Amino acid sequence: MQFLEPILGGIAAFLLGFLWYTVLFGKQWQAETGISDDEAKKGMGLTHGLALVCMILMSFPLNAYVINSHDLADQTFAHGAFHGALAGLFYGATAIGIHYLYQRKSLKLFLIDASYTVAFLALSGGIMAALHLG
Repeated sequence: MQFLEPILGGIAAFLLGFLWYTVLFGKQWQAETGISDDEAKKGMGLTHGLALVCMILMSFPLNAYVINSHDLADQTFAHGAFHGALAGLFYGATAIGIHYLYQRKSLKLFLIDASYTVAFLALSGGIMAALHLG
């Protein structure tokens, strides 16, 4: 059952991404990247499918090495979200930051993308911990 938790965590992260990059920050993200509506639609199925796989893969070590290292009684949504947010902040956001510095990307784009990484790992961590399937 340890494989189900990261899959569900990754799916939740993917759904958050839909909200993040459409309703919340879609137009700002497009303006910062210069990607038009037509360009965004090209290869969307492959892009979304690979992104989902990556989110699931990112959820696996968070679940296996961090969340499941705690007693089952400690595995609450808040506790898992805390660990996910830390992973997102110290690994995800910093990795994005390094790339964006060299690519000369804007601070605004960094904030949109890095905060999404922190949010999606927090959500994934919270869901995985709350499931108590491990």
